[in-house]
Amino acid sequence: MIRALLAAAALLGPILAPGGRAAEPGGALRVELNRLEPREGGACRVWLVLGNRGTGALDPVRLDLVLFGRDGIVARRVAVDVGPLPAGRTQARIFDLPGLDCGTVGQILLNDLLACGGTEPAARDACMDRLSLASRVEAVPFEK
Repeated sequence: MIRALLAAAALLGPILAPGGRAAEPGGALRVELNRLEPREGGACRVWLVLGNRGTGALDPVRLDLVLFGRDGIVARRVAVDVGPLPAGRTQARIFDLPGLDCGTVGQILLNDLLACGGTEPAARDACMDRLSLASRVEAVPFEK
């Protein structure tokens, strides 16, 4: 019985983090929609804040985003390169969307990860599993 308990503890030791919580392989990856800023000429500037709490840098990192209007209809689809993301760092990334009024954006969907430390499916899936999304923009959810 004791031998079985010791064997189970040896197997679970690397899986459990301090405090008995499951360890996150590679650490958390957070993407926050921080701000939508109207620009001259009818463009919308999108501010993203990304945090890589993992132990390794992620390069490349590319997001496939779908923006919906307030009416729920797709307004735009865009691929955004936001890498590299150094380990243990938080960084802001900005990009402009010409011809899009920020006031018409009702939701942003992270449709897919096109790359996350690599373009192969295993690398993208590992990032998706540890990814959390948030939005600070009132009435504009950011979801996956």
